[in-house]
Amino acid sequence: QVQLVESGGGLVQPGGSLRLSCAASGFTFNNYAMSWYRQAPGKERELVASISSGRSTGYADPVKGRFTISRDNAKNTVYLQMNSLKPEDTAVYYCSAWTNPRSWGQGTQVTVSS
Repeated sequence: QVQLVESGGGLVQPGGSLRLSCAASGFTFNNYAMSWYRQAPGKERELVASISSGRSTGYADPVKGRFTISRDNAKNTVYLQMNSLKPEDTAVYYCSAWTNPRSWGQGTQVTVSS
């Protein structure tokens, strides 16, 4: 069965960096687009970044120029490099595969605070 396992979250000061990882299994990883979403307390889940099977990328406006999504098909892993973090980036971050039906990880907490 499809499994997505996120890691790399934690507490970081404003202006700091974190790299999230999502290890995928149970499907042919390199055939599918992957995305990162986030959900802050009291808010709806929102799309952060996506990467196609051909490595085309797209970003939500609030993270453009600060976050970078990438994938390593040999490792079945997608990454989210987050730089210049702000308190408003605080959220649970979820990895998702564009399988049918969609697949989701369990999430990893990112807290940006001094």
